[in-house]
Amino acid sequence: MKHDDLTDISLEVAASTFAALGSEQRLSVLRCLVRAGNDGLSIGELGQRTGVTGSTLTHHMKILAQAGLVRQEKQGRSIICAAVAYDAVHQLSHFLLRECCADSSQPDKDHDHG
Repeated sequence: MKHDDLTDISLEVAASTFAALGSEQRLSVLRCLVRAGNDGLSIGELGQRTGVTGSTLTHHMKILAQAGLVRQEKQGRSIICAAVAYDAVHQLSHFLLRECCADSSQPDKDHDHG
């Protein structure tokens, strides 16, 4: 999700990003990279931790990278993968929650999403 405005993403961008997360394996890969932090993991370590390896992992990383959720960079002989999803996840949650209870007759005091 490559978009600069945190408060207003389009339906199209949100749908494509949610689609990229629409696989248990991709979601597992992303969660693992989020846990690893900014240093990321080598592709081998990522595969070991998630149980997703080889061409399947390559395929999932390509989809996540196209959605702007992860990055890959070559460091020597290794490929290091890292999550860059923090802003994207914030955008997605804001997209879903910004109009929370807008059509309700009573304000939703239990779900203040600011």
